[in-house]
Amino acid sequence: MTGFSFSRRDLMVGGLSIAGLSMAGLTACSPQVDGKPDDLSNLTLRVATYRGNPESFFDQAGIQVPPYKLARTQFAGGNLIAEAINARALDFGGMSEIPPIFVAGHPGNQLRVVGVLRGDVNNQVVLVPKGSAVQDFAQLRGKRVGYVKATTSHYILLRLLDKAGLAWTDITPVALSPQDGLAAFQSGALDAWIIYGVIVYQAREAGARVLTTAQGILSGNYLITAAKDALDDPQRLQAIGDYVQRYKRVFDWINADGTRWAKVRTQATGVKQAYYEQEFHERSSPFLLEPVSDTAIASQQAVADTFAAAKVIPGAVQVKSLWDDRLTSFLKIN
Repeated sequence: MTGFSFSRRDLMVGGLSIAGLSMAGLTACSPQVDGKPDDLSNLTLRVATYRGNPESFFDQAGIQVPPYKLARTQFAGGNLIAEAINARALDFGGMSEIPPIFVAGHPGNQLRVVGVLRGDVNNQVVLVPKGSAVQDFAQLRGKRVGYVKATTSHYILLRLLDKAGLAWTDITPVALSPQDGLAAFQSGALDAWIIYGVIVYQAREAGARVLTTAQGILSGNYLITAAKDALDDPQRLQAIGDYVQRYKRVFDWINADGTRWAKVRTQATGVKQAYYEQEFHERSSPFLLEPVSDTAIASQQAVADTFAAAKVIPGAVQVKSLWDDRLTSFLKIN
């Protein structure tokens, strides 16, 4: 799947390349634990995280230390996590519905979707600059619209174009990273910007206006994924199952107190606490970690079909083969 692969240089995180991550985890891939399937003390679970993401706050949420070692690596986006799982450099990571679609056709694809995190879609928006006369997406014909390639931002753009009766060629689409997009938007180089996350609140504070949110466009499904090789290893499967149960309890802790959650995120990231509090207050849904379902599979299939119809990917992708229900028993436990 050319055009959306990432180089090893792009995938370097904290000084480790994908190759380095793979080598670092080789001894953990087939642990020898004295023949005891429930003894995980010699196993290292390789987990992806984002800056300020929920799994970074096990300690604050009162989650006990697991009976295995954790090797967490920070990534800038779900597309990079998908690539790392496919390269056998990670056991577990989270992302939107989009990245698995872009690695589905890779030979020997390792990525499997093992559960769904129901979450916010109100923090994914179309912004227009302060003073803009645009009141409807159809008015962006001939305008410069920023988006983030191969992400929910890209998908929102495709859906809104279709809804407005516009073709890709009816606008000037500008693919930018979130930080480059912010700079372009603030400089007046964009007439609209499709973006997500806490950066939305930074732009709004500076005067940007929300033209529309992703309500009715995005499903609110964010995927938890694992490597097939890890799921095939009984001990590693057990460790992943234990990890998602702990992860689930972190979300319960977050849902209980948005101000507390905002405060610890600010301490971790340096981002203004008010942005996190506003995001929590405006969210469309609390966090809910759920097992694989036919409804969730159908939702991702609709996303894949949209990208295929727009010729963003080389051809149709049947997503069902990406889904694996081996964590269902773990995710159903309260």
